[in-house]
Amino acid sequence: MSEYGGFAPHPSLDVEADALEQATAELRARLRDNYPFFHPRYVGQMLKPPHPAAVIGYVTAMLNNPNNHALDGGPATARMEKEVVSQLAAMFGFDQHLGHLTSSGTIANLEALFVARQTHPDKAVAYSADAHYTHARMCHLLGLKGIAVPTTADGTMDLQRLEELLRSGGIGTVVATAGTTGLGAVDPVHEIVALCRRYGVRVHVDAAYGGFFRLIADDSSDGVAAAPFIAIAECDSVVIDPHKHGLQPYGCGAVLFNDPDVARHYLHDSPYTYFTSDELHLGEISLECSRAGAAAAALWLTLRLLPLTPDGLGAVLRPGRRAAMAWAEHIEASEQLNLYQRPQLDILSYYPTRDRLSEIDRASTHVLTRGMQLPSERSLFVATYTVDAAALAARGHHVQADLPHGRILRSVLMKPETEHYVSSLHQQVLGLLSETVDQ
Repeated sequence: MSEYGGFAPHPSLDVEADALEQATAELRARLRDNYPFFHPRYVGQMLKPPHPAAVIGYVTAMLNNPNNHALDGGPATARMEKEVVSQLAAMFGFDQHLGHLTSSGTIANLEALFVARQTHPDKAVAYSADAHYTHARMCHLLGLKGIAVPTTADGTMDLQRLEELLRSGGIGTVVATAGTTGLGAVDPVHEIVALCRRYGVRVHVDAAYGGFFRLIADDSSDGVAAAPFIAIAECDSVVIDPHKHGLQPYGCGAVLFNDPDVARHYLHDSPYTYFTSDELHLGEISLECSRAGAAAAALWLTLRLLPLTPDGLGAVLRPGRRAAMAWAEHIEASEQLNLYQRPQLDILSYYPTRDRLSEIDRASTHVLTRGMQLPSERSLFVATYTVDAAALAARGHHVQADLPHGRILRSVLMKPETEHYVSSLHQQVLGLLSETVDQ
């Protein structure tokens, strides 16, 4: 920045040092009203702080505040974005690709469904009943008919019901989910692809949460099932969120298409941009306009240090997977807790051993609320997941349905440090449950 010569900032930007100090002190005080996403005892939602390298990359680029819509707005960070998107495409096995970063997985899925509509304008989109709610919302936004396909007992798409839909000829795109945000269930992408190809139907994969598990999809004891993730290479598009398992700050999503020719659906021009280069401008293949070039710099720097390999970023995912499996074993050996279903990634679902759904709901709610109320050094942060008696029965759990639905416990073990806290987390949950026995 100094190469261009110094200049005096405009006086309208001046603030008093004392005022800045007072305002930042107030900011820090306000930020105390938050949850400790950074700590291993926070196993609630899919939240964790970015890697320090991502923070350094983001802040460094943000000082100049590039806009990756066009090369005119951020030539350096636009090139970084193309590089990291190419790395993501290679991770999924795409021989060729078209893609870019987005501000979120929601926008990334919107773009994928936009292309689905352009490709098959008069046909519906099918997705799992446990898929993220963004698909129903984006179908509504795009004027598409969205159809939820029932799930099987493990929370994955029911392929028999899917084929019944496909036979109707009214489906243009099927969305397979590689890691549902509720249970971490992975749809059988390999079987969905084979089925859809028989009917001439496109396949989009929502891997916003689980996409980086491709790095440890090796069928090993601390890895995940390989077949669904390998099959992503055969799909038409995929979405992944680096701001989840990619160690990035919000917001950083990505959408990738297997066919670069889908760029034709984005065609547009502007009389005041795209003028510095004949090279592809990212805004020419994006529905979003202004996007933070700093997000690309953050991901680029992170992947320089933790590359998309089993021994790079993959080594950050394995501890969370091991933690989920280890805690599942603790639960299965316990009389106070039951495993709702076996974890497929690093999301654990479990419930207190009670006869009635109302009692399960009450005990789960107590663990959630009481755990957060404990002193900071002993606090516990879990989440809940709403189920009904039919969902419990489908998984072999027989509970008296005295409520239409109730809450069970859910824990997201996405921080590698959590692996060493599994035993103590389990004991904390048991201790909190013991307080509800006589209630």
